[in-house]
Parts: sequence; structure tokens; C-alpha cells
Amino acid sequence: MQKQEIRFGVIGCGLMGREFASAAARWCHLLDLDFIPKIVAVCDQNEGARAWFTSNLDSVTLSTADYRELLESSNVDAVYCAVPHNLHEQFYVDILRSGKHLLGEKPFGIDREANQTIVDEIARHPSLVVRCSSEFPFFPAVQQIISAIEENKFGTILDVSAGFLHSSDLDPDKPINWKRRNATNGEYGCLGDLGMHVLHVPLRSGWVPNNVRAILSNIVKERPDGKGGMSPCETWDNAQITCEVDSADQHFPMLLETKRIAPGETNTWYLRISGTKFSAEFSTKYPKTLRTMSYSGGAQAWQVQDIGYKSCYPAITGAIFEFGFSDSILQMWAAFCDEVVHGDQMRQSFRCVTPQETLLSHRVLTAALESNSKREVVSLD
Repeated sequence: MQKQEIRFGVIGCGLMGREFASAAARWCHLLDLDFIPKIVAVCDQNEGARAWFTSNLDSVTLSTADYRELLESSNVDAVYCAVPHNLHEQFYVDILRSGKHLLGEKPFGIDREANQTIVDEIARHPSLVVRCSSEFPFFPAVQQIISAIEENKFGTILDVSAGFLHSSDLDPDKPINWKRRNATNGEYGCLGDLGMHVLHVPLRSGWVPNNVRAILSNIVKERPDGKGGMSPCETWDNAQITCEVDSADQHFPMLLETKRIAPGETNTWYLRISGTKFSAEFSTKYPKTLRTMSYSGGAQAWQVQDIGYKSCYPAITGAIFEFGFSDSILQMWAAFCDEVVHGDQMRQSFRCVTPQETLLSHRVLTAALESNSKREVVSLD
């Protein structure tokens, strides 16, 4: 099968840039696709970070410290941009004005105003596919939950809980980085870095909060600066948000949490939905396990099912085997590339995070900051 190449530039050659490179390198893992990403250009001010790409990918023909040089290249069709949050507004707008498709990192702007500027610019380029990164809903068990939502299987929804938990910041000797400074990460703190992951499925389901009551915690006040001293750690480490949601004549509470200090959790994303007819729960702690309970009277019994490898885009891996994080990255990239090539005629219907969903997420996160400051419930405007 002849595959259409999508020539990518990567701006920000850190961890997630390398994850994309790994996904592109194992594209043959996916079956019967008529498109393939090819990384042809990389940009990072750290020459060593770029060197990893040029050493491992023969396809890279441009390596530069100036992202404008990458954007000027006629050899680049699309850009993956993973830079600190304070750079989102300028970089994303410049990418769009260069005529490149864009997969950007969350939160899609350091604050609500920056996000609005980006979304306004997107509207001026309707031919471009612009999406935000969020891979966890591509786990097969989550896709089954999403199907249950679309089928109105839950009955009356009792409550929804979603969260994303890290633990590495429990170590007070972990050196400070840009995510712990307001100037580069933004005042959202952990909400900016993790919140879109938590909100992806709720917002896609139409569950936009009416109001929020947030409690944010700055637990470790300073960290080693890498030069023998200590530096203020300004950002919120943990966030817990209680929301009220009205959707399809239903009213229910939704609990959201994003934590960088959750003891013992390495990279746990979870979703729980309780309903009068059906309930479901998934956590990446148990990546192939889906817990569900159907109820029509009588005994109430939870069922545990091993889902296996049943992905949005079929792969060479047999259905009996497990699906993991790198597989979710591969599936996310397949969805983005599929939309670039086929638009509304994608092979499957689940898309990456849309610009409108980032706009909604910023409404939630901005209200959470206000709620925490005032110590009261704040309505979304």
C-alpha cells in the first residue's frame, strides 16, 4: 500500500518529542494505514537534545536552535510543539501563520488570555488541523467507557471522578525545573500540566462544570537550584476540584484531581463513572482491566474484565496481550495523522483534544484559581 507521508518538524526535543520519534519509528506496528509520519526537522536550543534525533533518525535533514528556521522550511507539513507554557502563545500562533498543521502540548497557552489568542488564530486557518496532546483516552478500556457514554448506558449519572497522579515531587531534593516556576509554567501549577488529561473525556462527553470549588496546595516551598543553593518552588503541587455538572437533563457532581505529590503513584490516570444502570472504572495502574457493574434490580455485582489489545487503530499485537503507555502515544499520533490526511473521513471517530475543548479547560482552570483564592464556589462565566 502506498502511504502518504506527513513531514513533521519537532519543536522541543525533550521527553515527549522523543516519544513521538519512537512512535514514528514503529509505525509498521499499525495495520493497513495509508499515511505515515516522517520527522524531517527538529528544533531545540539544547544541541544535545537535537543530537539524539539526528543520531537516531536518518530522516532528519534540518537541525536548528531557531524555530523560525524550521517554520520557513517548505519541507515541513506539520509541527509537534512541546515547549514551556509561556512560549505557547507565540510559538503556536507563528506555526499557524506558517501554514503548518499543529499538535501542541497542554494547556495550550499559559493562561486563559493566551489560549484565547491561539484559538482566535486557529479560526483564521480553517484548512489546518490543530489539536492538543492527550493520550490516555486511547487505552482500549477507556474507549469502551466512552462507547458506554455515547450509548447512554449509565442511566442517571450519580457522580464522575477523574484524576492524574504523580509522585516524583514527594522527594524534596528533586531539582527545580521550569514546571515549578510561575513565569514559565503559569499560575495554574499542576492544573496546567495535568488538567487537560483529566478533562479530556468529561469535556468530550459534554460534561462542562457549572461551578467549581478548588483546593490547591503548594507543599514543597523550595527546591535545589542545581548550583548548590535553593530556589523558590512557586507552583501548586496538588489540586482537588469539586464541580457541579448539568448535562442532558441530569445534574451530578464531578470530582477532579491533579497531583504531583501523590505517594506511590508513578503516572496514574483514572476515570470512574457511577450510574443507576451501569457503572465503570479504569486506572492505568491496571492497564488491561475494566471494572463495570450493570444493574437492573437484584444483586449488585462488579465485573472485572481483561480488555487486552483492542485499539482504535488495529495493530500487529494480538488481542490477548496488554496495551501500554507507548501504545496510547502511537494511537494518539495515528488519530492526528488520520485527521490531517482524511479530515472528517477518519478511519475511526475519536479525535485528539480540539481547540474548543482547550478553551473550555481554561475556563475550568481559571475558575479553580479564583475559587482557591476566595475559598468559595465560583461559577464558570
